[in-house]
Amino acid sequence: MDGSDFGFDERIRDLKKQLDILEKDHRAIDLEVSRLQSDKGDMIALQRLKRSKLRMRDEISRLRGLIYPNIIA
Repeated sequence: MDGSDFGFDERIRDLKKQLDILEKDHRAIDLEVSRLQSDKGDMIALQRLKRSKLRMRDEISRLRGLIYPNIIA
């Protein structure tokens, strides 16, 4: 082995860290959305949080695709 896989493994590790952070943030926003909905809170803030949550979900999906590619044999 010539060590060329080291960069690849490091990249996957970094992507997994990013994924973990995004998933935690997504859960936190989900809790905040639930709280605002139950309190009949600020509807503008609620819509912003929902949009942010959707953007995070897209990024989570993108990262999962990079980490766990769907290889069809």
